[in-house]
Amino acid sequence: MPAGTPDLQALRRRAAEVRLEIVRAMGPGQSHHFGGSLSAADIIVALYFHAMRIRPDQPDWPERDRFVLSKGHSVPALYVCLAHSGFFPVSELPTLKRFGSNLQGHPDMRRTCGLEANTGSLGMGLSVANGMALAGRASGLSYRVYALLGDGECQEGQVWEAAMTAAHHRLDSLTVIVDRNELQAMGKTEDRMGVEPLAEKWKAFGWRVSEIDGHDMAAICGALQETSQVTGQPAAIIARTVKGKGVPFMEGQPGFHNAVISEEQFREAVAALEATIASLGA
Repeated sequence: MPAGTPDLQALRRRAAEVRLEIVRAMGPGQSHHFGGSLSAADIIVALYFHAMRIRPDQPDWPERDRFVLSKGHSVPALYVCLAHSGFFPVSELPTLKRFGSNLQGHPDMRRTCGLEANTGSLGMGLSVANGMALAGRASGLSYRVYALLGDGECQEGQVWEAAMTAAHHRLDSLTVIVDRNELQAMGKTEDRMGVEPLAEKWKAFGWRVSEIDGHDMAAICGALQETSQVTGQPAAIIARTVKGKGVPFMEGQPGFHNAVISEEQFREAVAALEATIASLGA
């Protein structure tokens, strides 16, 4: 993890700007994964603009930290962060999900510079992250691996098989963040298939666990710093978030997991996010 105290106000503003660009890239009249992209924005911003060692001008730098977006449907948030980090031009963001675009609806590392893994079939990302952590150890490289999982995704059996594997191999270069927004495509996670007590489950599988407010930038950066110091076991951060965060009519509404918004809703979302940016100052 890079040294230095995070500029929390700059990160908060960046997260608000990322949310605005997510909504603008999606636009009205086409189905998009608004809810989970917006809930994960603060986490991904903290990773790319504070915690991770990356070199956008050298995307294959061996010592770079790796990020696996296991909940691949939330990739619009990652695209915006990759573009603003310099992996590809910001001007490509409006091509999201267009035919022939490099920015498809789920991550494709063959098309998009900066992506580390193809994801979207839920449950697979942690297994991929395990492989990266094992490869780093075998190669004598010091990079860290971060994987962002959805809470509904934690209903998948492969997640727990991979969790057991990571603990068995003491993969202390690995950090999992769970976007605990409590909603999935068809409703509340606890109504569809309960995952609680989630923190205790990760602990029982041999992980060092912390729980935070996933929209509190100080808490996110602090938790990431703490996990970088953990030795002998992998670390999990349970980040309590709000699905659709930043757009009032989307917040906490499962219908916006994957939805089409009208032109009027688009303007309302943009206005709300612009007001948030203005409130954060220059």
